[in-house]
Amino acid sequence: MEFETTEEQRLLLETVNKFMDRRLPPAEVRRRDEAQEPPYDLLPLMGEIGILGLVVPERYGGSGMDWTTLALVQERLGQKAYMAASIFNRVVGFGIMSLLTYGSEAQKEEMLPQLVAGRLLIALALSEPEAGSDAAALRTRAVQAEGGWRISGRKTWISDAGGANYLLTPVRTDPNSKGSAGISLFLIPPATPGIAMTTLPKVGNHCMPSFDIGFDEVFVPHTAMIGQQGRGFAHMMPTLHFSRASMAATVTGCAQAAVDCAIAYARERRQFGRSISSFQVISHRLVDMQMRVDAARLMVRYLAWLLSTKRPCRREAAQAKVMATECLQFVTDHGIQIMASAGYSTDSDMQRFWRDGRLYSFGEGTNEIQRNIIARELGLLKPFPDM
Repeated sequence: MEFETTEEQRLLLETVNKFMDRRLPPAEVRRRDEAQEPPYDLLPLMGEIGILGLVVPERYGGSGMDWTTLALVQERLGQKAYMAASIFNRVVGFGIMSLLTYGSEAQKEEMLPQLVAGRLLIALALSEPEAGSDAAALRTRAVQAEGGWRISGRKTWISDAGGANYLLTPVRTDPNSKGSAGISLFLIPPATPGIAMTTLPKVGNHCMPSFDIGFDEVFVPHTAMIGQQGRGFAHMMPTLHFSRASMAATVTGCAQAAVDCAIAYARERRQFGRSISSFQVISHRLVDMQMRVDAARLMVRYLAWLLSTKRPCRREAAQAKVMATECLQFVTDHGIQIMASAGYSTDSDMQRFWRDGRLYSFGEGTNEIQRNIIARELGLLKPFPDM
């Protein structure tokens, strides 16, 4: 592993810095959070500076770089504004990597250039009222019809569904199947007749709206299926590895921003005639916060190296997700304690980090499920079924 960033990577990060400082400065981040305004308008601009297609082969309009470079960009986006990192990750994880992993050549040729250009957004419609952590228990079903399928069921807590061009939707295509068998994946436009969506209110992540989605005999053509029929659950596993790697990188960046915010405040805030950063109880707390971030960053970089070299990483993806999300909760909780009322104020960035960060330890697979994955990889639980 090489920890030194290359000249190409440094230039790329400078480009990201300039882009974010111009398009999402702190005041604009606060305004969008208060207005609950998603930054979908930034996707074409991200396409223009070439960051959406970093790991896409050149024949589809990308740069053909490795995941290590992508992880550096994801961390920097998370440090600058998680709302931008979030939509970036949907394009990469649910869109680009799903297509590259199990999409047909026709689907790749049609969609990858649009994703790279920022003209396409794909949301993952996985969770259901009775199928969250137990994704194999999903009930949404597809019945074959002339020319395609008719889909009925319900999905819930689907982030960015309202701004997406397609919903990557796992459904049960074999009515007699149980568990992970008999599930297939479809790319479904949200505007398809028979789909009804309701916005769900949340404590945080106001720029990443979530929806409850009903499917009532929704017709999709055969070409809407992505991957092999009945292999949808197996296809979803690498998609989730990539999405968890993306979350881990961006959450680590967000955690660094929270630590920087707390350090800046501690240096300026004076009590008993001196800066509170000079008090051992405060300085040690800040040290512990930074050490957590550095540990998460090392795990993210190791995972990025595994992905770049195409090595197995089921355990490491789960570990990185747990470490980064719990690191963010740790540093924001302690950051608010250090800043006290100043951190609890709605004028503070810390309270937004705190509100938003609470989601990530159960979003895209709860940390309890991640620990089960790690336990299976260590031989402590029964191995995963052959999918």
